[in-house]
Formats: sequence, structure tokens, C-alpha cells
Amino acid sequence: MIRSASSPLERRLRSQLRRSPVSDPGDCIGVAVSGGADSVALLRLLSSLQDDLGVTLRVLHFHHSLRGAESDADAEFVAALARAHHLELIFEQQDVAAIAKENRWNIEDAARRLRYSFFERLAASGRVSRVAVAHTADDQGETVLAHLIRGTGPRGLAAIHPFAGCVVRPLLSVRRSELRAYLESINQPWREDSSNLDTSRMRARIRTRLLPLLESDFSPAMVDHLCNLAHFSREEEIFWDAIVKASIGVCVRSTPDGFSIRVADLIAPPPISSFISAQQEENPPAALPLRPLTERLIRRLYQQVQAECSALAAVHVEQVIALAEGSSSGHFLQLPRGVEVERRFADILFRMRRQSGLRAPKSCQAKVFGAHRYEYAVALPGRGETYVSVPEIGARFKLKVIDWLLAERETKEDSAALDADLLLAPLLLRNWRPGDSYRPRGRRSLRKLKQLFLAQRVPLGKRSSWPVLESAGRVVWARGFPPAADFSARRETRAGVVIEEKQI
Repeated sequence: MIRSASSPLERRLRSQLRRSPVSDPGDCIGVAVSGGADSVALLRLLSSLQDDLGVTLRVLHFHHSLRGAESDADAEFVAALARAHHLELIFEQQDVAAIAKENRWNIEDAARRLRYSFFERLAASGRVSRVAVAHTADDQGETVLAHLIRGTGPRGLAAIHPFAGCVVRPLLSVRRSELRAYLESINQPWREDSSNLDTSRMRARIRTRLLPLLESDFSPAMVDHLCNLAHFSREEEIFWDAIVKASIGVCVRSTPDGFSIRVADLIAPPPISSFISAQQEENPPAALPLRPLTERLIRRLYQQVQAECSALAAVHVEQVIALAEGSSSGHFLQLPRGVEVERRFADILFRMRRQSGLRAPKSCQAKVFGAHRYEYAVALPGRGETYVSVPEIGARFKLKVIDWLLAERETKEDSAALDADLLLAPLLLRNWRPGDSYRPRGRRSLRKLKQLFLAQRVPLGKRSSWPVLESAGRVVWARGFPPAADFSARRETRAGVVIEEKQI
């Protein structure tokens, strides 16, 4: 049942959402509900504001399979809550522990990756417009402290963002205690997650020990101060992002190999060079804002190639600067997650690691990567087709971009088509590499291609040259196997990519 907004917290949230709306009238908001107090309060608050916002709600629940019967009880509680308020429930369950072990991920990181992948897929499919999650001011304060303890820069101090892709966080200014008081005032029960009290985890120690100590012994307003720090850090990053975007647009060239920038432009980016020249007489060189921009350009270039920047540490940025300033053409370095940076005459090139470019003995290369190594950049047209010849295996591949709405009736349900809008550069057609893995359509978990080879009895001698399509470092297709679930064409797809192979 939808109630009108009447409590002080409901009225405060309504005022906030009018100033900074999380959606447009007519949208469908997916509310991520774990069963805990914060997410249950978020659902009840948004339910009370549905008419004011002009939106519909769906309840989203991701079952992590981590706490046995307790997790099952959480799922049952959320399902009952959705029924009580006449809301559709969208449910997904995955074995997080098994997937984390298979990919050598931390359990918490695996849970986050899989949960947000669930949200992104729902938004991409059009089943929801946005996903609202229940991070609070306490979560923000804990995150800032966690980043400080691990070591961070200004971007890390920005911590949790109110908007991130399809995800919105309407409760970032609300304390956890306010939400519990609100639930008690409307007689709404919730579930307690026992893992939140597991002090072997740093986040739990910050929550139960460090933050209460800071509030009692140093400042009762500690959470407010930490949230303000995050807010100001985000504003700083918005400014720097605008400068970096301008520099990227002027200085960076996209090439078949990757992304290239002149050494001079990396060290002294043109968008601010005229300003710098005007300030030369008044400011010593050490005070000039070149180094912070150079560092951010390096991180952005890395992100252009690899999509996720979390693995790039300050020491890696220093290595790139040293490569640019102190090395000659032909020198290169390896960065995390398969990114390679090369000094090529007056340029610095960022790209995914090319097996043919590895500086290793030929016998070692053949042993590790097989006899047929190849990698071809693919440029998809807006519509129509492109061809990639691979003489190493005597094959020619046609990648055809079609209007999926028109093709849907003629296309089989088990088609190996991909969604063109989900594919990111660099798009590479290459041979299989040891360690390649992806989640095939119809499967719940990641599978190594080696496992698929074994299951399909692919001869050992053919595996090293097996064709694979990679999008921004992720395997999205492999010959003879279903496409990656996260990139498959679906009913809502606008443009599909069909891959055909012919011998040459």
C-alpha cells in the first residue's frame, strides 16, 4: 500500500529529491533490498514518495549464497515485503564463494562485482531505469576511513558517489540511526546480517570500534566531517575530470594498437599550457599544476584501455612518467591487468598486451602461447559488415551489425549474436590465451575456456589458435561456444552483431 509522505524523514527526502532528482516521471526504479534495516527503510521511504515522484518501483534482491539458511531467510523476508506492498520482485542467486575462488577474488569484492553486474544488466535490458541502493552517511564515513587506512589520493577521498552509472544513492546524507528510528515508528521489521559483526573484516572494525571511538573521544560530528570531505573531494575531481577530458580530446589519438599521446603533451598538456606560460614569472615551476594533470591523464589513458582503474597504483603512474621522461623509443613497461605502455619515438602508446610484442625467447613464447599467435583490431560499423582475415588459421570472419528489432523474428533464440552497444574499444579478434575465461550465456558462473575445450573435446593442438573476441580486455565470444551472457543480444537490443567464419 502506498502511503503519502508524512514523517519528517519522508518530507526531508522528498525535498532533497526535488532539488536533485534521481529519476524522471514515468521511470521504473529498482530498489535493491537485502532485508537489512537500511535497504528496507529505503524501500518504505520511496514507496511513500511514489506518487510525488511519478515513478513505479520494483524490488531487486541478489542472493549471495554465503550464509546458508540465514541468506534464504533474508530472501523470503524480501519476497514477503514485496508482496505486502504489491511490488514486483526481481531475484537472482549466485554462488559468490565459488566464483570468488575460481577467479581468485576477495569474497567481498566478488559479491560487489556480481551484485552490481546484476543491477547493470537490469538497467541495460530496460526492466528498470535506475537502481536505488541504501548507502547512508555512516557508510560514507566508514568508506573514507577505510580508504585513508589503505592509502588513497583525492579521488579515493571522494568515496561513495551519489550517482554512478545506473546506480543512485538517495540516503547518503541520512544517518543509520535515523533509518532505524523511522522503521520503528512505522512498525516495520527488518533482518540483521550477522556478517556485519565479523570483526575479522576491516569494515566491521571501523564500524564497531574506530568510528564510535572518534565520535566519543574526538568529535560527535565526525561522520558529518567525513561526509563533507567526500563531498569536497568529489567537487575537486569534477573539476579535474573536465580538464582531463579537454586534454584527452586535444592530445590523444586512437590507433589500431591502442591510444597514443605525444610525450610533450603528456608532460605539459596543451589545454593549460597557455595559462602556465602566463604564470611562469609569478610561480616557481614546482608550484605549477602540471604534475597532477599528467598523473590524471595517465590514469585516464589506462582506463581507456582497461576500463577499470582500481588496479593502477601510484607507483605505476610514476613508472609511466619515468618511461616518458627518461627512456628512448622501444622501451616499454607492463601495468596491471594486461596493459602495456611503450615509448614509440616521440609518443607514448597505451594498449592491451600484445603477445607478439613480448620480449622473451622464441622457445618460451611458443611454449606458453602456442604456435599461432595473432591479434587484429576490429572497427565495427554503425550498420553493415566488416571483415577480418586471419591467415594464421586460414579463416575470414564477417562481423555484421544488424537492426536487432527487424532481425528478431528471423533469429533463433540460441543465436550467438552480441549487443553492439555493449561492446567497448579496443575490440580485438585474437587467439586463445591461457587463463581466458567468461560467463557463457545460460551459465551462472564464469568458465575458463580451457574447461570448455575439455568439455567439447577440442584437440589440444587446435586450442592455442582458437579465435576469441575481446572487448576492452574481456572475452565476449569464442568460436563454437555461446557468447558472454553480459554482452548477448536480447529483446531490448537495438543493434546486434552476428559473427560468421569462412575458410580462405
